[in-house]
Amino acid sequence: MSAAAPARAVAPAGARRRGQPLRVWALAALAVVANIPVLAVLMNSLKSTEEFLISNAVFPLRWTLSNYHILGTQTDFGSFVRTSVAVTVLTTVISVSVAILAGYSLSRTVNAFTAGYARSVLILQMFPVMLELIPLFILFGYLRLINSWFSVVPLYVAGVLPYGIWMAKGFFDNMPREMEEAAWVDGCSPFGPGLAAISIFSFLLSWNEFLIASVFLRNPHAETIPVGVFVFVAEYQTNWGPLFAASTLALIPAVIFVLFAQRYMVQGALAGSVKQ
Repeated sequence: MSAAAPARAVAPAGARRRGQPLRVWALAALAVVANIPVLAVLMNSLKSTEEFLISNAVFPLRWTLSNYHILGTQTDFGSFVRTSVAVTVLTTVISVSVAILAGYSLSRTVNAFTAGYARSVLILQMFPVMLELIPLFILFGYLRLINSWFSVVPLYVAGVLPYGIWMAKGFFDNMPREMEEAAWVDGCSPFGPGLAAISIFSFLLSWNEFLIASVFLRNPHAETIPVGVFVFVAEYQTNWGPLFAASTLALIPAVIFVLFAQRYMVQGALAGSVKQ
């Protein structure tokens, strides 16, 4: 008689189902802990300015939307939003278009020139931006581009492209040519997931950038949101309520964009990991 093979210990289906809610609650708790700073900004935006002086409670004692009313009626926040949207959209479109085409060319054309060019692009990312501001300010002054939101777009594009090109190149390096040809035959584009990853990086950099915008955009009607909200921080007093309200509104587009594009980033990682 042959010895019977040892039976594998398999958890009953009921036990697995009972464990799922526990995992869901654990993940939800971790998500809440990770987003405590965001929740604190939201809660503080619903406090009155006077309450900041008398209470340190996380939740407002009296919920109010007065800070958002102040933003809409007593500040140029609408102008800040329009400038940020224009800068971010233009930067993202240019950066993604150039990075995808350059990354694809560097990945599919392998020779000494493209290898040296790829390394030189990576070296550009190591150049400190502080050394560029003074000569660029003088140059843009001659070109009359100071206080024009268009002046920061080429600088943001230059900051995104080194990382974006290498991200696109790595994505195409891990994509088999057979998969790419099959995608073209089926009418699909292989650029989708890689485009989403570069778009998120470009969007977040241009939407949140402060240093460059504070140097070249000095007119209140040409400032982006990060520079504009700094007006609430005065030398002797800070308007905490409008400051937190502006920060909350500035978070919303970034969160929505990342949530929308995150699914495509996961698809890009999975597609790039398939080997033939």
